Amino acid sequence: MTQDATMQTDGLVLRDIHAASAPSWWPPAPGWWLLLAVVAAAAAILLVLRLRRRRRERAIARLFDDALAQADSPTAQIAAMSELLRRAARRRDPNADTLQGEDWLHFLDAGLKQPVFAAGTGAVLVEGAFRRDVSEADVAGLRTIARMRFLQWMGAGR
Repeated sequence: MTQDATMQTDGLVLRDIHAASAPSWWPPAPGWWLLLAVVAAAAAILLVLRLRRRRRERAIARLFDDALAQADSPTAQIAAMSELLRRAARRRDPNADTLQGEDWLHFLDAGLKQPVFAAGTGAVLVEGAFRRDVSEADVAGLRTIARMRFLQWMGAGR
């Protein structure tokens, strides 16, 4: 008998074993379609949540800005900022809106790296709404830090 690629024994033709061809990449197996659907759904959910959060942050910022736009004088703007900060403070502590004077300013400074209300521009918040002459610079400085604090406490600050 010869050593050929084909051997014949008792009427049967035997051939060498051939490797199977590799599976094609397309169409993917059902598991890959399922994984793709899960990833797409997760991405869509994250996008919707992010858009809702941004819309909420803009609405909170607009609330602050609109309240100040409606105030017609610097003292009215200070009163509006005080009211908004007290409303936001109730989210942190239900009794925070009853604080007065230095206690209120220290509460506003709680958690900040450096005190800006008790030892800085924010001190005008205590008496500014009751004074006749409040400078625009004081109101502008207070507006910046009050808006930042309001947005943080309302969950819109980053």
